[in-house]
Amino acid sequence: MVNAAYTGQIKVRFADTDANGHTYFGSYLVLADEVVSEYLAQVGWDGGTDGDFLTFTVNANIDFVGECMAWDILEVSCRFTKIGNSSCALEFEMLNTSTNEVATRGSFTYVFVDKATRKSRPIPQAIKTAIIAAQPELAG
Repeated sequence: MVNAAYTGQIKVRFADTDANGHTYFGSYLVLADEVVSEYLAQVGWDGGTDGDFLTFTVNANIDFVGECMAWDILEVSCRFTKIGNSSCALEFEMLNTSTNEVATRGSFTYVFVDKATRKSRPIPQAIKTAIIAAQPELAG
């Protein structure tokens, strides 16, 4: 992925595969989320469990480009593509390091909500500032 803000690796476990022996389609989102969560933690976003907000994943998209098998190592690259008042979007790409081919491309959209009311609320300024510090192209 060009201009990735964060890249991490994750191994496809046997439990992530289906009866055909390749990675089950739903497992790709879980694997991507594991690495994306590392980036979110890096910018100080813990999911809101300690604050007055929560984040809901309101959209997840994925395109399947290649195949992965048990024990393949995936290099997951990600970056935010949009940061708004109460929501943000992030894209990811998964490279199968065993074949050096892209396995998937996708995105997640998150909305920040008030923990008590479950209504949309602004992204906490500390998180917004950290995201923009990691990705200055999102400023403005």
